[in-house]
Amino acid sequence: MIRTQELQKYYTVGANTIKALDGVSLNIDDGEYVTVVGTSGSGKSTLMNILGCLDTPTSGSYLLDGNDVATLSDNTLSDIRSRKIGFIFQSFNLIPGLTALENVELPLLYRKVPKKQRSETAMRALESVKLSDRALHRPSELSGGQQQRVAIARAIAANPAIILADEPCGNLDSKSGAEVLEILSQLSRSGKTVVMITHNEDTAKKAERLVRISDGRLCQ
Repeated sequence: MIRTQELQKYYTVGANTIKALDGVSLNIDDGEYVTVVGTSGSGKSTLMNILGCLDTPTSGSYLLDGNDVATLSDNTLSDIRSRKIGFIFQSFNLIPGLTALENVELPLLYRKVPKKQRSETAMRALESVKLSDRALHRPSELSGGQQQRVAIARAIAANPAIILADEPCGNLDSKSGAEVLEILSQLSRSGKTVVMITHNEDTAKKAERLVRISDGRLCQ
C-alpha cells in the first residue's frame, strides 16, 4: 500500500539547511498496523505529512497503492486525500460551531454525497465509536476523549483504505487514550491500513510493527 524509497526532505531557514528526512525507505502492506515512534524533531511528522500527500519530498520516491505520487496532479492528490486517506490529529481539528454529526459529515459533503445518505453514513460512523447519543452535541460539550472519537468517526466516514493518526492520544488521559487505541486496533482488524506516529513508547507497542525514526533516519 505504501512504499517510500530514499525520501529526503530539506528546509531552508535563513542561511541554514535543515534535513528533516534523510533517506527514508519504508514499506507498509495493505491492512498492516504500523507505529512510527520518535522524539520531537525526529522527522516523524514530516514523514506523516508526505505519506498523507500533504507535503512533497525534496527527493526520493513515494508509491501509494502503486501510484507514483510525484506524477499526480493537485486535483488527483486532493481526491486521494478525501477518498483514500482518513486523518486523525492530536488537536482533534473539529469545527466548534458544528455538531458532532455535522463534523463527521464534512468529508462526505466534500465528496458531494446526497444529504440523506451523508447523514446516515455519519451516524453509522458515530455509532461505531459509541457516540451516537452525542450526535447533536458541539465539541465544547464533549470531553477530550469524546472529541477524539468524533474525529475518528470523521476519518472513517468516507471508508478510506488508510488511516493516518498523528499523536492521537497526545491530549487524552490514560483511559480515553486506551479507548482510542482500541478503536485503531479494531480498524486494523477490519482491514484498514493504520499508520500512527507517537513519541510515547507504551502507545507505540499497541501496533503490529514498530518503526523508530531519529534525526530523519529509520534506525529500527
